[in-house]
Amino acid sequence: MPSPTLATPPTHEQDLELWLQHAAGKLLLDATRERARSKLAQRQLGQEAHQAALQSIDDAVYGLMQLLDGVSDPLANDDVYVGLRTTAELRRASDDAVLHAVDLLHGDGMCMGWHGWVEGDFGELPVTKS
Repeated sequence: MPSPTLATPPTHEQDLELWLQHAAGKLLLDATRERARSKLAQRQLGQEAHQAALQSIDDAVYGLMQLLDGVSDPLANDDVYVGLRTTAELRRASDDAVLHAVDLLHGDGMCMGWHGWVEGDFGELPVTKS
């Protein structure tokens, strides 16, 4: 299945910030949740096992969202810790220049977006062309 085509980004900075977060959510869900679900479809499972597998996929992806939001405890000792930071970047295709970037840790929250994203809602401004 071909990848969807990115829609034209909004120009207003506040709209662009939210749009970029929704685009990041679309990328993450397509690369994790939808990929796992497509692999699951190839397996011969009973309905109960299939439903349990779908729930496990969602639980794992939601755990990733919590990690990206900084909700999960970092790997730490008494002196230092390791955490993750993820930046969504809008880049120009011709020269790879970063046009706008959002540190997802400082966005509206991947976990907040999750509930709409699993229903196919990626915001008022479309992130992909239909």
